[in-house]
Amino acid sequence: MNTSPKLPAKTNRKIGQAMHDYSMFEDGDRVLVAVSGGVDSMVLVCLLYLWQKKAPISFHLQPLHIDHGFWRDIQDGVSPEKSIGKQLHSHSIDLRIEGEWKETEQERTCYLCSRNRRSQLFDFAGKHDYNKIAFGHHKDDLIETFMINAIYSGNISTMLPKQNLFDDTLSLIRPMAYIDKDAVVELADLFSLTPVENGCSLSIKTRRETVRNMLNHLYQSEPGAQNSLFAALSNVRADYLL
Repeated sequence: MNTSPKLPAKTNRKIGQAMHDYSMFEDGDRVLVAVSGGVDSMVLVCLLYLWQKKAPISFHLQPLHIDHGFWRDIQDGVSPEKSIGKQLHSHSIDLRIEGEWKETEQERTCYLCSRNRRSQLFDFAGKHDYNKIAFGHHKDDLIETFMINAIYSGNISTMLPKQNLFDDTLSLIRPMAYIDKDAVVELADLFSLTPVENGCSLSIKTRRETVRNMLNHLYQSEPGAQNSLFAALSNVRADYLL
């Protein structure tokens, strides 16, 4: 990275706390960083390269973008190399891009897209000996996922800051789990990052967007609701559930 911007102290502390609470990094880790093109994942890449420089342990990072080809559906669409890659390259970070999703638009669903993208990440990690995959999900994402699962699937669950898979041979980690979207946007400004347009026709109206709008209305009337909902995710009173 050409420069090392000073992170806001509160945000830096929360990121460090999440890493510590869930033992996200160990010496010798090979970490694949999933990069979608949104500012969340690009911010995560820049953060991890900063932490890599100051960490008392050694770990390898590889940012990876799975190209679904959606950018071709945008008029004058720009390839990932020129949109995402160029922004990260300005921080001396090299982005790797893997092959496109081959489903037709008629077969395209959010579920299938997400499953295929994750399968490609898992396959790449396995073939290249990566033991961890880092995602740019933040505090608001975890709350939204909890609400989506409760409202649409009838279960109480969310994404975990760290999740071990495949007999503990692969871990999914979310270092930004303790910071909210506003903090991520602040970091994006700090790193001079801008989101890349999502060309998928299904991204306009999603369940996540519906839940996000609902939660924003709740936060406006109850300012403490966000922190309370997040605290509730680790304060489950099972004896009082059906």
